[in-house]
Amino acid sequence: MRENGRDRPTALVLRALHLGDLLVAVPALRALRRALPDHRIVLATTPALAPLVELTGAVDELLPTTGPDALTWDRPSPDVAVNLHGRGPQSHHALDALSPRRRIGFRAPGWDGPEFDEVAEKHPHERERWCAMLAAHGIPADPGDLRLPPPPGLPPRRCGTPVLVHPGARYGSKRWPARRFAEVATALNCPLTPVAITGSADERDLAVAVAGAAGLAESRVLAGRTDLAQLCALVAGAALVVSGDTGVAHLAAAFGTPSVTLFGPVDPAQWGPPADGPHVTLGDADVRRGDPFADDPDPALLAVGVGDVLRAAARLRDHPRSRTPARAPEAR
Repeated sequence: MRENGRDRPTALVLRALHLGDLLVAVPALRALRRALPDHRIVLATTPALAPLVELTGAVDELLPTTGPDALTWDRPSPDVAVNLHGRGPQSHHALDALSPRRRIGFRAPGWDGPEFDEVAEKHPHERERWCAMLAAHGIPADPGDLRLPPPPGLPPRRCGTPVLVHPGARYGSKRWPARRFAEVATALNCPLTPVAITGSADERDLAVAVAGAAGLAESRVLAGRTDLAQLCALVAGAALVVSGDTGVAHLAAAFGTPSVTLFGPVDPAQWGPPADGPHVTLGDADVRRGDPFADDPDPALLAVGVGDVLRAAARLRDHPRSRTPARAPEAR
């Protein structure tokens, strides 16, 4: 994030959500940076996301915020308030309370802009929706501008580049069975591409179980041992990422790392990686139940077999690895 004085006009952007939510908003953040070159862009978001906010090259300051009701602002009213958090009303109300001079978001009382339902009908993907919202406000945005540069200090690729298997997900509806992840890990593990199991601290028991069933040493379990900056470096340098529809899949898309992502209750047309990258999405839409908060795996996810994942991984070995760095931000 840039070191700038506070005498510039301020644009406050609200997106206080999770890892994947921030990554799908990167094209919108960069569009705002280009459209408001003289503004100090302050992003109100989850403080743990700071390493990613830095890599976007689009934000001057992170304002730690865990949700709209936690937004605090002890400065003069922002010149521009941008709601990238949702359609409202809670997020709109939180920004209204700051009396911004200009409001950018979906239409709501006191907010000009496009109707959310009309945008969603034309633009199924989350990245496209936020870009379309900005376009309706006269701010051109490119949904394809999602790539992040590699984290600083990332070593060159060499023999022994790992395959990352990430069995966890926030909700049970998106968790493929652990035994299937273990079978995939067993099949993919080899000296040239050793498998490591990633996850959060809360997912460590799951990761240890997958590693054990795959015959991997516990030293291969990285769950609970990496912060976000370390996870970014792991994903950016990996040979392949295999996961459910969760934040690490969005990291793989952002860094152009080959990935196989297993989709259950959510359509990849809304949250999946770009179609032109080294990515494969798997899931059976014909049996999708569609409840993302269910405790048990969605039938669309269970319809994916171990062989499906291994065949997708084999196809990606022949895909030209796409690692085009994001456009470097202009010096300011």
